[in-house]
Amino acid sequence: MSTTYQKFEQPEAPGTDRYIKGAKLIDVVGEKVISNAVVHIIGRKIAAVGTDQEVRIPEGADVIDCGGLTLMPGLIDCHLHTMMFNCLTFHNYRVAQWEITPELQQMYGLFHAQLCFDMGFTTLRDLGLASSRGLLTGHLCAIRDAINAGVVEGPRMLIGGFTTITGSHLDLINPRAMQRFGFQTADGPWELRKLARQNLLVGCDVVKTCATGGGGTDKEEPDIRNMTQEEIDAIVDEAHAFHKIAAVHCFTPNGQNMALKAGADTIEHMVFSDQETADKIALSNAYMTPTLLHRTDHAIEMRRMQGTSMFVINKMKSLQSSCFETFQRMHKTGVKIAMGTDLGFDPEMGTNAKELAIYVDLGMSPMEAIQSATINGARAVKLESSIGSLEVGKFADLIAIDGDPMKAISCLQEKKNIQLVMKEGRVFADRRPGHNTKSVVSVSPGDWKKIDYL
Repeated sequence: MSTTYQKFEQPEAPGTDRYIKGAKLIDVVGEKVISNAVVHIIGRKIAAVGTDQEVRIPEGADVIDCGGLTLMPGLIDCHLHTMMFNCLTFHNYRVAQWEITPELQQMYGLFHAQLCFDMGFTTLRDLGLASSRGLLTGHLCAIRDAINAGVVEGPRMLIGGFTTITGSHLDLINPRAMQRFGFQTADGPWELRKLARQNLLVGCDVVKTCATGGGGTDKEEPDIRNMTQEEIDAIVDEAHAFHKIAAVHCFTPNGQNMALKAGADTIEHMVFSDQETADKIALSNAYMTPTLLHRTDHAIEMRRMQGTSMFVINKMKSLQSSCFETFQRMHKTGVKIAMGTDLGFDPEMGTNAKELAIYVDLGMSPMEAIQSATINGARAVKLESSIGSLEVGKFADLIAIDGDPMKAISCLQEKKNIQLVMKEGRVFADRRPGHNTKSVVSVSPGDWKKIDYL
């Protein structure tokens, strides 16, 4: 016997009826640029999109005139860590790991999310963390919930909960000698199912696990297997049982094949690769999040300045060329790519768009790079019916750019160029000349004090 359930959506709350005009609009689904564009927004959603001849603006209508600006969907970062002990706000991440309270770090997590939001990233998938005080999944969920409730301004956030084995790469992000409080790691399929369920109970949107070693930790090689196939199968199955997404950290083809066999939704990093595995991934429904900004010389130098061990610095440098080569292989093979930066320790929050310039440098077209941070990101997190493109019926997540990302993708990196940021029909940043300047955060990097209790 089968039962069909009728899905009832909450009625749209009364809201503004307005029009946005721009010189151009990037249509990421149609893969084209619309000139003299108009977007009609009613409440939180888009009612019409087209040229000024197709979407007529009535006399006396509420109009946001973006003049010569380029309109495009709000950007999506599918892999970052807002509550990492970020180099932007602490002198030394090793000190921060011990000295900063979870409550204060939660405030910085919100601040880091707002820095990204101010730069046009209207959706962030935060893939969680562990600390000396336990998993902080609940703290991240509280940031998300406060934003959703309208208590504070911020991007749409999807929260991941670490679900991995004892001694895994994600466990070794913290010092080996650190005392571990609470139920942070688990071993065996049933214990890992319990940890996944605990994270889901707290409220996570994504179950994050780890199939291999990684790059940014001491005394651990990237090809170390982090769990058995039975364990990773259990974690992914648990996520899907609760209609959630499973994200798997994988550095090697062996780990990538394990993730594919388990049915992972997204595969993170993919530092090493072979053609046979790339072909399998391209034929699957899985998305790759490359996280190349985390691999740049700048990121490595930032880690060195924070006091990272030379073992890690040398390991990050040795992995660099493999990361870029794997990205090129995956792109050429037709693997579905959703932008992710791995922003956390390094480099600075809010610089997410630099990831897109790396993609273009490595062979993507500007349209493909933009798609990775819009419609592909939305598809990767299963929200393509609501976000990721400027289409009728979707949320009005929109940014207006002084410049043309189709010609110079780097224009997305300057705050002065991100002149309008809108999420769900509400303007959160407006830096157009001649208007009352509004930003999500009113400070620039370096304006705030770094915390150092020593």
